[in-house]
Order: sequence, then C-alpha cells, then structure tokens
Amino acid sequence: MSLPLGVAAQSGGPDKPADFLDKEFHRQRREALRQQLPANSVAVFFSNPLRNRANDVDFHFHQHPDFYYLTGYREPNAVLLLFSDQFMINGVATQEVFFAQPRNPQAESWTGKRLGEEGVKQQLGLTYALPATSFAGFKLDTAAFDRIFLLDLPHDLRNDPSNPADLHDLVAQFRQKVGLVPGQDFAHQQVYQIISQYDAQAGPRVQEEVKRQMAANPALANNTFLKAYVNAKDAAARAALAAKVPQEKVDTGFLEEKLSEMREVKTPDEMKLLRKAIAMSAIGQVEVMKAMHPNMSETEVQGIHEFVYKKYGAEYEGYPSIVGAGNNGCILHYIENERPKLGNDLVLMDLGAEYHGYTADVTRTIPANGKFTPDQKQIYELVYAAQEAGFKECKVGNEFNAPNAAAQKVMAEGLVKLGIIKNPEEARRYTMHGVSHYLGLDVHDRGTYGAFKPNTVITVEPGIYIPDGSPCDKKWWGIGIRIEDDVLITEKGWENLSSGAPRTVKDIEATMAKPSPLDSFKLPELK
Repeated sequence: MSLPLGVAAQSGGPDKPADFLDKEFHRQRREALRQQLPANSVAVFFSNPLRNRANDVDFHFHQHPDFYYLTGYREPNAVLLLFSDQFMINGVATQEVFFAQPRNPQAESWTGKRLGEEGVKQQLGLTYALPATSFAGFKLDTAAFDRIFLLDLPHDLRNDPSNPADLHDLVAQFRQKVGLVPGQDFAHQQVYQIISQYDAQAGPRVQEEVKRQMAANPALANNTFLKAYVNAKDAAARAALAAKVPQEKVDTGFLEEKLSEMREVKTPDEMKLLRKAIAMSAIGQVEVMKAMHPNMSETEVQGIHEFVYKKYGAEYEGYPSIVGAGNNGCILHYIENERPKLGNDLVLMDLGAEYHGYTADVTRTIPANGKFTPDQKQIYELVYAAQEAGFKECKVGNEFNAPNAAAQKVMAEGLVKLGIIKNPEEARRYTMHGVSHYLGLDVHDRGTYGAFKPNTVITVEPGIYIPDGSPCDKKWWGIGIRIEDDVLITEKGWENLSSGAPRTVKDIEATMAKPSPLDSFKLPELK
C-alpha cells in the first residue's frame, strides 16, 4: 500500500524517537492561545530561518521555541496564522492556516525529507495547510481585522534567490500585506511591553531601563508616552501610565505576554522531557567527576559531557557549553573551552542537554585533582550555603526575586566574614548575576517574573567569582564557583530535579575518587 507523498516525510517507526510531544499537545497549546485572542484578530508566527555557518554550509537547524510549542514543526520557512474567529478560505471555515515548506524530492535527497502540507495536516494535526509558496498570493485582508498580533519579526535573514518562499521572502511578503515599510521595527512596542509587564514589580528599575533604551535608540527619544513614563514622579503616576500603554493595530507585545504566561507553567508531558534532559545532564556531571584529572583539557571535559547527552538521545546542547578552569571560571559565559591542561585549579562546568526541545542547565565546580584546597573549600561552602538559602524560598506565591535576595544576603555576609570585602554593599563585585531564571524550551525560558506558580521550573545558581587582580588577598584569585540546580516548584514544595549530580564537598570528592570507564580509553597520539 503506497502512502501520499506528504505522509512519507518524517514518518514514525524505528527512524524516529517515540517520545516527542504528540500533536494533541500542540493543538491544545494553539487553542489555549487562540481563546485569548480578542475578537476579530489574527496572530502571525514565523519559523526560524536557516543560519549560514560558512560558504555553502548551514548551521544545524533549530526551530523557534514558540513556533515549536504551538505546532511541533521542525523545519524552516513556514508561517502559522491563528484566527480569533472563523476564517473562510476556498469555501472552508477554519481558525488556523499553516504554510509549510513544500516537498522537493531533489532537495530532500540532499538535506532530508520534508513534511509538506499533507504531512503537516496528518502528522501534526493542523487543520488547514498550504505550501509556503502560496503565501505571497494568499488573500489576507488586514484592513478587515481590528488587531494583528505577532512576535518581533525575524532579523538578519538571508535571501536564497532559488527559493521564492524562504523566510526572507515570507517576511517581506507579510510586511507588504500589513503595510510595513522595509526596516520598520517595533522597538517602541517592546518597551511598552516591558512597562506593562514589569512596572508593578520593579517600577524604578523599569524607569531606568526605559531611559537607557531611549538614549540608545533615536527612534524612541521623542516618543510622547515614553517621555511621560520616565518623567513620572512616583509609583502611582507610573502605574497609571502602565495601565494605559498605547494599543496599535499591529502589536508585538500581546503574544509575548500570553506565551510567557503559558510557557511558564509546565504540563506533565513537558515535565517528562525536561526531567529526562536534566537527568542526563546530571549523569554527565557524575561521569566527568570520575574521569577528570589535571592533564585533561577543557575541550575534553566538554566532550565527555556532550557524549553522555548523545548517548541518551539528546539532539543538541541547550546552549554553548561552558568549561572554565581557574581564572576562566570567573568569566560568566566562557565558551572557548580551549585551555590544554586543567592543572590543579577548580573547573566550573555549566552545561545542559536539550532533549526534544527542552533544555537542562546544571553547573558544578570541582577541583581538577579531586581535592579542594582549604581556600577553595571556604568559598565553595559559602556558595553552597547561599544555594540552600535560595532553595528555601522556592515556594508557590513567593516573588521571583525571593531566592536571589536570600542567596545574595548569605554571600555578602560571608564575603565580609572572610575579609574579601569590607561591607555587604561591595559584594556585587564578586556576585554579579541573579540566581534564577525560568527553564524549558529556552535555557532562559519565557515567564512573567512575578509570584511563583505551581509547576514552574527555575534554576537556583549562586556564584562567586574572584578573578586575578581583584582587590583582595591573592590567595583568593582565580577562584570562580557556581553551583546550579534545576528546581520544580509545586503546591507541595520544591524538588531538585538535578540532585543526581553530587553537590557537597564530601560527595564531590568521593565521586572523583571512583574509577571511570574512560580510565582505560587511550587514543594514538597525533604528530
């Protein structure tokens, strides 16, 4: 029995893992969002584009997390339209139209099979699908809608002259449909969204951020509403303005807000994938602890972690892997990972597997030779105590900043006690980042940054970094320590999802003393 061409693409069975989110999950997410659309409106979503690595080689494609969340589609050059009301197309009433990358047997023989519009309908459950090549001629009477919602349009798009429906063309065609001139952006709407979403929680900080953006972007400098906001004299005046953020027909803030609310709270199906990503990341930390020695390179450490992820079926790393020995560990997002020997320094390892779209984010800092020095141990145990304080604040109803406030207090007081600083106000020199962010389809996932809700996943990751040349005793120089765990917040309390990675000094040293399967793995030397 033969199948239609579209159905053959990305078919199930032995060639595809069985535990991807099913089409019903994505349908429910689309419907939940659609139910929040105001009457007589349309929401427009674009896939991610292909990104060029060099010459005729592209980076491995990674879908836009919001697009994946709503569709499950894992290809470029696509558009999703969601309508608040029934939309008539070719005599058919629908509330969603999907424009898929069309089937192309010649291209597929080089770069892999495509779903096409038939595959999108049958495998992903989209009710109405068309080839992306038809988007240019698609009759979307934007004048008939009261509101048109979109996320910020994709930037830095490459035009493939041989493809009339690459993302460069799809975005240009959309701009033409809604009357946006080339280069017109939505910077002011993005600032409006910051005001609307965060003024109640952090008004003075929001006011300063708006001032900064107005100074940096001439297009914002003379915006009447923004000038009124930055000149507001008190919280009441700010709040009154935040409640009346200007609405425009083409709006980029609404979907940001609604998707942040939706993605902040994880479903049971999402948690299955997130737990798996975190579990394999914790196992990676364990295997590296057993294998590490002073003659190992940062690159080799990275490779062991990422091998574990691949062994368990992870498609990607969730973000560029960070492996920093000694002073490199004091660079927050050090990704060169090129030091040839770890020596006897501490090694900060911040890595996470991405499994079916969901990413972990786990950090451990360990001594390359298996034993903490007394000075290293003092800083480590201070960071550990700060993390414990942060964990205790992971409760439904607590404000998002509660873990950060608790952890920062412990670190500031501890640094004073150790004589590294003279007063707590100096602590930010060495504790320069907050301790939490949401986790999910993005490593820094969407969320509202308000009070904690049940079934939210955040990180708790205090860190102290004392780079060479710091104004303190030289014995502390080159010590960079971060401990990061992934925490599920529920009505019953909090759960450390990454507890499989040893965290105490005692447990780390005990794990590092164990044999590794890699101890006997020898490769020939290269000349």
